[in-house]
Amino acid sequence: MVALPDNLLSFIVDKNLDFFQGQFGLEKENVRVDGEGRLALTPHPPAFGSKSDNPYIQTDFSESQIEMITPVFPSIDGAYRFLEALHDLVSVELEERGEFLWPSSNPPILPDEREIPVAHLENPAEEAYRNRLADKYGRKRQLLSGIHFNFSFPEELLRALHEGIRPQESYPAFKNALYLKMARNLLRYRWLLIYLTGASPVFDKTYIERCVALGSTHDQLSYSFPHMNSLRNSPCGYRNPDPLAVSFQTLEEHIADLNRLIQSGTLLSAKEFYSPVRLKPAQGGTETDPLRLLGRNGIEYLEIRLLDLNPLDKIGIRKETMRLVHLFLLWSLVKEDEPYEFEDQMMAQLNQDQLLEVGIEGYLYDRESRRIEMKERAGQVLDRLLELAEALASQDQTWVALLEGERMKLLHPECSYASRVKAEIACSSFMRYHLAKAKEYAGQSRQSGYRFGGYEDLELSTQLLLKAAVKRGIAFELLDRTENFVVLTKGDRQEFVKQATKTSLDSYSTVLIMENKLVTKEVLKRNGIRVPHGTAFHNREEALAAYPAYRDKPSVIKPKSTNFGLGITIFDRGCSEEDYARAVEMAFAHDRTVLLEEFILGKEYRFLVMGDEVVGILHRVPANVVGDGVSTIEQLVREKNRDPLRGKGYKTPLEQLQLGEAETMFLKQHGWNRAAVPTAGTAVYLRENSNISTGGDSIDMTDEIPDSYNRLAIRSAQAAGAAICGVDMMITDTGEEATETNYGIIEINFNPAIHIHSYPYRGKNRKPAEKILDLLFGPLALPMPSPLASATR
Repeated sequence: MVALPDNLLSFIVDKNLDFFQGQFGLEKENVRVDGEGRLALTPHPPAFGSKSDNPYIQTDFSESQIEMITPVFPSIDGAYRFLEALHDLVSVELEERGEFLWPSSNPPILPDEREIPVAHLENPAEEAYRNRLADKYGRKRQLLSGIHFNFSFPEELLRALHEGIRPQESYPAFKNALYLKMARNLLRYRWLLIYLTGASPVFDKTYIERCVALGSTHDQLSYSFPHMNSLRNSPCGYRNPDPLAVSFQTLEEHIADLNRLIQSGTLLSAKEFYSPVRLKPAQGGTETDPLRLLGRNGIEYLEIRLLDLNPLDKIGIRKETMRLVHLFLLWSLVKEDEPYEFEDQMMAQLNQDQLLEVGIEGYLYDRESRRIEMKERAGQVLDRLLELAEALASQDQTWVALLEGERMKLLHPECSYASRVKAEIACSSFMRYHLAKAKEYAGQSRQSGYRFGGYEDLELSTQLLLKAAVKRGIAFELLDRTENFVVLTKGDRQEFVKQATKTSLDSYSTVLIMENKLVTKEVLKRNGIRVPHGTAFHNREEALAAYPAYRDKPSVIKPKSTNFGLGITIFDRGCSEEDYARAVEMAFAHDRTVLLEEFILGKEYRFLVMGDEVVGILHRVPANVVGDGVSTIEQLVREKNRDPLRGKGYKTPLEQLQLGEAETMFLKQHGWNRAAVPTAGTAVYLRENSNISTGGDSIDMTDEIPDSYNRLAIRSAQAAGAAICGVDMMITDTGEEATETNYGIIEINFNPAIHIHSYPYRGKNRKPAEKILDLLFGPLALPMPSPLASATR
């Protein structure tokens, strides 16, 4: 056994090591409920793909229980925000089915035990294991949910500690000893974490009959125990029926003890050892047995399993709780070591049960069975945590504030999470309170549903593609964050994608065709598709000399190669020579070749073509404001830009309106200026071109446009050889079928934004990100049918 020195903290401080470094991950269980707060008996949502292989969203014990799993992050904030993104994604999907995520660790209204569906899995052995658990513990107990907090130190910090403290020992042995010491101390003092984080004090009358009989009536439909703040951590909760002697002194002893319990039939497998702390191995190779992996690879991280879902937070855990657990883990390592034999384990279990039975005002017991005031010892531990934080981060006052908040829970138990939840339930009922929270949080998820937490710096289209990938179980990695370049992985297949729609599906020559508007027109003309007549100019002099021919004609001046409406000026009723010259100058600022084209009358529509179908159609209304008879145009623009869906840089569904040179010029042509006050109800347009990127409004028209125009859009894409593109079409009257003269294709875009079809200003989400994944990886394979699907209808 490798013994770690008690002066570990002194070494860390002397070497100025960043001890707060860490690798963090979260796993969260929630049961699904219907709109009445009853356990949802429907199968696991097929939109999430495989119940077992999706790395982010899986089925837990029951078909009605979802588990969300974050990747590993180097910060608490990263893990928290990814879990929030998963929670939002799942909530939005469930709400469409009339279901919600139950925000409590304690189950909702439950049916008869036999009606609770065990997860129907692709792996028969996993399903059989769950059925054996159901027989052994009962299905109701297995529906208790919680959050697992996974922690490890980064490799460079572990190496530095090894070299400075025990270089004579092997690195794997040192690493195992370090995590074992943390586990022992955390297990010994787990009662304090349970007190500070417990949030499941009340349970429904449909829970286990024996527990209901022991409890006190909280209201007509629910029960509680006088001092119990966490049913999940209590004898009525999620634990092995009898105390188990499993050593945490050495890894070899730990594995041997678990194998002994499995061979004797006490445990079905190592997964059934419901310790509040688990030793977790690194994964790798073909080995799947957790104990053999642990023996071969050693301890890779610790899994903390005692955290309740906190109904006071949307995702069930607060960052403050995560930071507290992190600090507690660090203290568990630098704290002096103590024996942790079988009698110590039993004493730790007794202290946990003491807390849950008599509350923080009770007593603890030490090895000699001496009584210690629980509140006093809790205060001493918080003092030690503060000393540790100050020693390692003396200038960081956030630790002081965090621990002051935790101390308030000791001094004023009514401030604890459990007491607050209990008080709020008292104003309602267990069921009504949690159902209201579930619906409130679902609404919050819906409002921020377009964002991908932690990745808001990416273009919104990329965020939406990554969210769709996560939902489907396709892993992703950012290769170049600034370029929105990602790699998507499913099994052995990898796809490299830039800005959501630049994929391997389109060749380089196809992109060049669409990028060059002069070539695009020629390609379309040769395929019998109507495009606007026009002329290409290679210098300003040629373009300016053409003014007399276009002076009184509706025309468009634009760069040969552009996107997002940059450098485009539209004169829908002719123009002055001064304005014409300025438009030419603006176009040449973006390209060495400028196109001067006829302006085709009608309204503009964006057709999003993917593969051989039109996924969505938008009527893009040019940037505009509507007068109120009081405000100036400038003030109306400022007010419209307050919409939270409007932002800058394609990170929100809509872009903010501008009042730049192009807008000022357009207003001037139509007799307006920014100081003008339009009458109430008067629409004032700021631009002629209707790009969303210049502040336009997106109106979904997918179900209103005749199919003859869809066929034209698909033909246009196929003419350029494009698998994914945006076809911009002018249509005179959408009430008529397409003819040779009542439409015109004005552009094909090689990098069409998909967010405008996902979150239009008005209309339906067409889910184009899902279609991209269909094209790259094949359509989502529906999970195998579940026997309960027909049994519960």
